[in-house]
Amino acid sequence: MANVRTLDPNASPLHFYGWELRRRREAAGLRQGQLGEIIFCTGSLIGQIETSKKVPTRDFSERLDAALGTDGVFSRLVGLVLRSQLPTWFQAYADMEAKATYISTYQAQLVYGLLQTEEYARAVLVTGMPDGLEGLLAARMERQRILERAQPPLAWAILDEAVLHRPIGGREVMRKQLARLLEYTGHRWMRIQVLPFSAGEHTSLDGTFNLLRFESDPDLIYTEDLISGHMTASPETIREAARRYAHLQAAALSVEDSAALITRVMEERYGDRSEPEERGVA
Repeated sequence: MANVRTLDPNASPLHFYGWELRRRREAAGLRQGQLGEIIFCTGSLIGQIETSKKVPTRDFSERLDAALGTDGVFSRLVGLVLRSQLPTWFQAYADMEAKATYISTYQAQLVYGLLQTEEYARAVLVTGMPDGLEGLLAARMERQRILERAQPPLAWAILDEAVLHRPIGGREVMRKQLARLLEYTGHRWMRIQVLPFSAGEHTSLDGTFNLLRFESDPDLIYTEDLISGHMTASPETIREAARRYAHLQAAALSVEDSAALITRVMEERYGDRSEPEERGVA
């Protein structure tokens, strides 16, 4: 185990968080086990976070602030820590996503990250066999906080019908995931449409893309390949993406009919059944 005294608080947000936690804990005259008892966790977990072996969660950070009287210091730090857990190539997109006033996305394979349940996200992320699964999962859940703001971005998601049928994580995980999508029916800031199989060929058969718009910055298009993501503000690319998205919206079911299809798939494909649960792959 790393010696916490040698941690460089300038090395990373995670190192700084651990260094600051130890400093504040000792200033309060508390041992790791004592602090753990106060915030309902083990002293071992406190030690692992102080030595950057574990990634703190937002709930942990909020309990720290309450216990140590730190006026939201750790609740603010944890956002930086969790953002740093994202793949390096994805961090720039996450920064722009958090600043966007309008997000439109077409997803051909998976539910959009901002709409994923924790169980669904875990099943997706584990397929990449990452070393830091818990950190990646916490970071994905942290991204979703932009939808909880007083004035979140206006968001529009078009999901290929295949997304509803692919049993990521198994039946119960999918049932909860589709129920999460239905929570946005009639939502003020979020609209979800399903592109049905019956639409046949369409303008984005070659893949998923996201379009971000901002108050004063240029629009951005984001796409991914096997190993990385790509952003561009090219006017020609933006125009082409906007054209494709308009065609996708026209070919997709209405918001109301999309909700009805999601409900039907949820009940018929992922409803309670007595046979063993089938497992899916991403």
